[in-house]
Amino acid sequence: MSMGAQARTERDEELVRRFVETHDADCFAELFTRHRKRVYFACRAFFEHGGAAEDATQETFLRAYRNIHRFHEGNFCAWLVRIAKNVCIDQWRKQRPEAGAESQLEMLPAGGAVDERADLRLAAAKVCKEMEALTTEQRRSLEMKIEGYSYEETAAQMNLSVDAVKSHLQNGRRMLWLKVGKMLTQLR
Repeated sequence: MSMGAQARTERDEELVRRFVETHDADCFAELFTRHRKRVYFACRAFFEHGGAAEDATQETFLRAYRNIHRFHEGNFCAWLVRIAKNVCIDQWRKQRPEAGAESQLEMLPAGGAVDERADLRLAAAKVCKEMEALTTEQRRSLEMKIEGYSYEETAAQMNLSVDAVKSHLQNGRRMLWLKVGKMLTQLR
């Protein structure tokens, strides 16, 4: 089997390990090929223009290349998407005009809207905290669903059957609803 064919059949974690050990460019090229579209669409969801998303995608893979030794286990694609989100935020911060404190205060919504945003932030923090309490499979299934993965993609990444992924999603959602459902319904 050729090196390229071998790389196409290996799991992401194995490609990362081989790249870190041998600096084999084919390993990173395969990771790029596998995940470039998902990273691009994650960036595209953040930016209105495709050019900015392309720039963010390129920067994401540059950062991943420089820091790949820091990835140790888990979902490589989710790690890339997290880098992409950070890149998008960094690029957005660089592009926004700096405003003085007075103009920022003027841009704040009226009192009720500020309270509503604070409530939403608290609710989001509570959901994140409760997600950490879920089983690993439930949490990863939910995270991948939120990131836009299909059942099949999630099953492949987690080495589970599609039915197992659906079960973990349903159980994870049920557990979250039991913990935070009442609070969320009060926000309406």
